Amino acid sequence: MTRVWFITGASRGLGRAFAEAALAAGDQVVAAARNVQPLEDLVQRYPDDLVRLPLDVSDRTAVFEGVDRAVAAFGRLDVVVNNAGAMLLGMVEEATEEQLRAHFDVNFFGAVWVTQAVVPHLRAQGSGHLLQVTSMGAGGGFASTGMYAAGKSALDSISQALAMEVEPFGVKVTILGMGGYDTGLFTAGTTMTEPNPAYAELRARLAEMWGDDAGPDPSTAAPVVMEVAGMPEPPTRLVVGSASYDIVLQLEQGRAEQYRAWERLSRMAPG
Repeated sequence: MTRVWFITGASRGLGRAFAEAALAAGDQVVAAARNVQPLEDLVQRYPDDLVRLPLDVSDRTAVFEGVDRAVAAFGRLDVVVNNAGAMLLGMVEEATEEQLRAHFDVNFFGAVWVTQAVVPHLRAQGSGHLLQVTSMGAGGGFASTGMYAAGKSALDSISQALAMEVEPFGVKVTILGMGGYDTGLFTAGTTMTEPNPAYAELRARLAEMWGDDAGPDPSTAAPVVMEVAGMPEPPTRLVVGSASYDIVLQLEQGRAEQYRAWERLSRMAPG
């Protein structure tokens, strides 16, 4: 059966890779992005199966109108991928109010607007699958990427609630904790804070730690997403990336050890 995909942030990186994989599998795709021009080559290859939708996910009204157009294009939605996102890179002290609000408008509220717009359609048809693209770092902050992790953590939490809410209607939700891929997130998709000299030494250590490896090509993650999208009973949470899976397990074990180390204090309170 041909499925209809709605993918945000579809013009580059992971969104583009997912759109290409879905089209290659014979599915139909509504590809949403602020700039849809980079998708011209896909339109030439799949003129009957790809609809480009210019969309700023931070604009709630535009999102609801765009989702209605997407449903009208192919008659239904089967797989919704909340992928649009950006990076705010810098220390917490350095971030301006404008930067923080703009960041959450895309990474958190944008995904929520899309979710609110598509759920009534999925609920009415009694089926559908939302794939919420978060991060393997969701649930824990790290120096200089704390704002990004915060937005993804918020999306992670609300998506867990969503999964419980829509399950009775036959709608599935999968939280995709993406590892590091060469998506351009740290270049074209990045806003930098104004560096405070007080953090120069920390920045140098972080640069040395990260190195120059941009990560694997986004297309290497597409087979995972295609398999998850085809599961009748998909996981609610999935780490996408072998190396990231190992890191997440280590982080979870570390948190558990911290809790146990201070168990005495935790048990002093009855709540």
